[in-house]
Amino acid sequence: MPPPPKKPETGAANKEENIYIPSFISKKPFYAGEDDDDGADYLKHQRREEKKESTKWYDRGRKAGPAATKYRKGACENCGAMTHKAKDCLSRPRAKGAKWTGKDIQADEILQNVNLDWDAKRDRWNGYDAKEYKHVVEDYNEMEKLRKMAQKGAGADEEEDDGDKYAEENDMSKHQSTATRQLRIREDTAKYLLNLDLESAKYDPKTRSLVDGGATADKAADLFAEEGFMRSSGDAGEFEKAQRLAWEAQEKSGDTSLHMQANPTAGAFLRKQEAEEAEKKRMEREKLLQDKYGGGGQKSMPSSLRNMMISESENFVEYDEAGLIKGAPRKKAKSKYKEDVLINNHTSIWGSWWASFKWGYACCHSFVKNSYCTGEDGKSAWEAAERQRAGANLGNEEAEEKTEDKEPEEKPQEEEKPKKRTRDEMMNGVTEEEMEEYRRKRTVAADPMANFLGKDELI
Repeated sequence: MPPPPKKPETGAANKEENIYIPSFISKKPFYAGEDDDDGADYLKHQRREEKKESTKWYDRGRKAGPAATKYRKGACENCGAMTHKAKDCLSRPRAKGAKWTGKDIQADEILQNVNLDWDAKRDRWNGYDAKEYKHVVEDYNEMEKLRKMAQKGAGADEEEDDGDKYAEENDMSKHQSTATRQLRIREDTAKYLLNLDLESAKYDPKTRSLVDGGATADKAADLFAEEGFMRSSGDAGEFEKAQRLAWEAQEKSGDTSLHMQANPTAGAFLRKQEAEEAEKKRMEREKLLQDKYGGGGQKSMPSSLRNMMISESENFVEYDEAGLIKGAPRKKAKSKYKEDVLINNHTSIWGSWWASFKWGYACCHSFVKNSYCTGEDGKSAWEAAERQRAGANLGNEEAEEKTEDKEPEEKPQEEEKPKKRTRDEMMNGVTEEEMEEYRRKRTVAADPMANFLGKDELI
């Protein structure tokens, strides 16, 4: 029995060419390449390009085989691995590295070449393993189990609701949910109800606020302007102080008996008791100072002014634009690279001296890096070389040569005439004596006896 006929493939790539498509769309441009899959899809250059690159992730922390038992040359001086250097090591810095101790040498890491596309490079969760969160859940369950065992040993009520119990122990509702914390105080008037006049105030629904604060010359504007002051004055200020005192007491000692809603009377009594103790200590200190230094007739400072007093200091501190104290010594920023390492008997580092567009050592004026320090001798040699290069000592050398080569011969009585003629000689012309001397000294090239002048040979 013959096999059933194969169904023709359907899809945009297998359709016949549409003659109504304009040529500037159907024709393939020259820069799109020539690989068109035998012309099966004549509109392939118009379709979205398929991504062939696989975006896999590397194995984080994977190491190659067992660790070495002996330190190898060129390995990390801290942990002993061959895949990085000491300044790139992510292990804890040791007091004595593996290079010197030869112990606890770490295995080499596997450096993998991962080809990531544009989206994978910018994916925050690429390579994240959800199994890592199991450690967090296990730690939380262990802590919860230990807490229940401690409460059972203390004789706590097991039937107590966990929600109410956690609500009492969450730092006086400071760590409440975001939805509850964002709600406004119900006794406050909504901002858009402060002024209902359509011509005066403008309410911006996007920012949920009044433009310019709804400031108009009426009672609503005064209420809006003084709203911040109203919240911190009167009983509101006292309530804020009491709440802060209850929080501090719970954070220091863990005592929850000063809860503002559950036991407000105990909180008020404790605040009054602390205020009385503070006043009593102040009076005792003031009496002690009066007995020691006198001045009992001086009037005491009112409590209202005493509470507003600011402690002063004679130390004057001025800050600059960067927020640092002027005149204070600047602390050098520490770097992970080695600094101030002196080698080859040098007392300064390479690059501490600059001359003739070259860097060198300031201790010996040497331009050769990693050279041995010559100290003051190197400085004097460099100075002599600079003087010789600039020609500063040429005059002294010539004078010394003249004094050494001076001969005891008598100077000729007749001074040599200068080679150039003077102005008078040029103006007056040539004399007969000068012409005679010129003829006598001149050598005639056509004279046959000119070659025998100064020779004693005979023909």
